[in-house]
Amino acid sequence: MNYQYQNRARMLISCPDKPGIVATVSQFLFEHGANIVQSDQYTMDPEGGMFFIRIEFDLDDLVQRQEALLQDFQPIIERFEMECTVHSARVKKKLAILVSKEDHCLRELLWQWQAGDLTANIAMVISNHDDLRELTESFGIPYYHIPVTPDTKLEAERQQIELMLGQVDAVILARYMQIVSPKLLDCFPNAIINIHHSFLPAFVGGKPYTQAYNRGVKIIGATAHFVTEELDGGPIIEQDVQRVSHRDNVDDLKRIGRHIERTVLARAVNWYVEDRMLVHQNKTVVFN
Repeated sequence: MNYQYQNRARMLISCPDKPGIVATVSQFLFEHGANIVQSDQYTMDPEGGMFFIRIEFDLDDLVQRQEALLQDFQPIIERFEMECTVHSARVKKKLAILVSKEDHCLRELLWQWQAGDLTANIAMVISNHDDLRELTESFGIPYYHIPVTPDTKLEAERQQIELMLGQVDAVILARYMQIVSPKLLDCFPNAIINIHHSFLPAFVGGKPYTQAYNRGVKIIGATAHFVTEELDGGPIIEQDVQRVSHRDNVDDLKRIGRHIERTVLARAVNWYVEDRMLVHQNKTVVFN
């Protein structure tokens, strides 16, 4: 890791908006010897809305001082009714990637990881098919094949949870094409990211490209979102689109869509591992 990140931390705060939040947090960090290198903030409404802030700062001996820093910050958390987390930039988040047969989203994440553009540890790839084993293992990443059928779905998910729980921070559904259960959601709250191959909320569920073709759309898109119990209804992280025409058939839409899917998912995962997101109700605030 770059030397400058050895003592860098990211503070994420959400709280009711009121005067003095930025000044108080900045003064606290200054008094504890921290140097703020970046600060982003957003208010939903200056008069009674929610306030969100992301601060990157450098602090000597961060690893030894991080716990004490949070303890000292506790009175401010209570005063402003904050939800606050502090993450060390040097500690890479550990990811599990769940896939099925399609490889384009997985390839993009693996390429970015190999190039050093995705600052995370890909701990494992899990699939209900064995098709992508050779690709995954060529990057030196463990690959687990857990078949899924309607009769074995609960047992398969139990095995997935056994592999991931305590070993990864987040789960990436890179065209996994399976609906996950509430039990898995409970294990990774606001930490399961899915790529849906349409511009949500349009064309929820299966075969969205066929739905789009039948509707005669002129724009197709993809959506990365956190997974909730509502099918394709979780907080949206990132979206993108591309124009199409009446000349494009379903296969054309799928081909065009694959490029959108891979870039949208990669951006969302990068923002997650760099602690650039806060979730409030069914929305995300993304400082990018």
